[in-house]
Amino acid sequence: MPFVPSHTLVGEPTAPKLALLLHGALGSGSNLRSLAVKLSKLRPEYRFCLVDLRHHGDSQGAPPPNTLEACARDLATLQEQHGLEPQVIAGHSFGGKTALMFARLFPGRVRQYWILDSNPGTQDPNAGSEVVQVIAAIRSTTTPSAERAQIVAELMAQGLSSGTANWLATNLQRDPRGYVWRFNLDAIYELMLDYFRVDLWPVLESQASDSDFRVVVAERSDRWAPENRARLQQLVERSPAARLHVVPNAGHWLHVDNPGFLLELMGQNLY
Repeated sequence: MPFVPSHTLVGEPTAPKLALLLHGALGSGSNLRSLAVKLSKLRPEYRFCLVDLRHHGDSQGAPPPNTLEACARDLATLQEQHGLEPQVIAGHSFGGKTALMFARLFPGRVRQYWILDSNPGTQDPNAGSEVVQVIAAIRSTTTPSAERAQIVAELMAQGLSSGTANWLATNLQRDPRGYVWRFNLDAIYELMLDYFRVDLWPVLESQASDSDFRVVVAERSDRWAPENRARLQQLVERSPAARLHVVPNAGHWLHVDNPGFLLELMGQNLY
């Protein structure tokens, strides 16, 4: 049976246009709520759908396989079962690559994509990868725990910053035993292995696309090797379907580091 991801709508119910917003790995749709609320004021003709991708937030229990393709097909199921036909899909990091997979599977179905600091190529999922380190840190915590603060302290003892540890702790839920993670870490690890494996450069490099691709790179991002930045620059110089935007004074979490710039950029350029 097709899986329908959990989602929340922001904006006027009568707004004629719809945009899906997709979070990154180990996050949830609520990560982009502030951006959605502010965009809905700038662009009141849009309603924004905050999606919890499979095994994140409230989207628990999705059947295998746990792949980018499955995430993209979940979005198609969401559209079909709820009548939500977006003109725009915007995704950060893992969400950005999910958006590209949707574009590959359903060409021409969405008018515009925003790929927010998401490397479309293959990567080496080694122990130095941030998300692999974070998953390992979560696995090391002792749950159930009587105190949320104890789990935050254990995450910080594994080398995570206070900000990252407290952000991850928003994914704790309390049951009769104490605080437990609502993550299915095994499933998320499978998703990340597929994320690292799949090459979606061809989606951007296609000369026949009917969609508008806005690739947004954070100035201080550590997710783009120099050769990938060069490849992206060459791509936008020859492809009418792709445009590059750089967010100044921002690292990978560009919607946190420079939210005003991103808000203005998207507000002015949404389809």
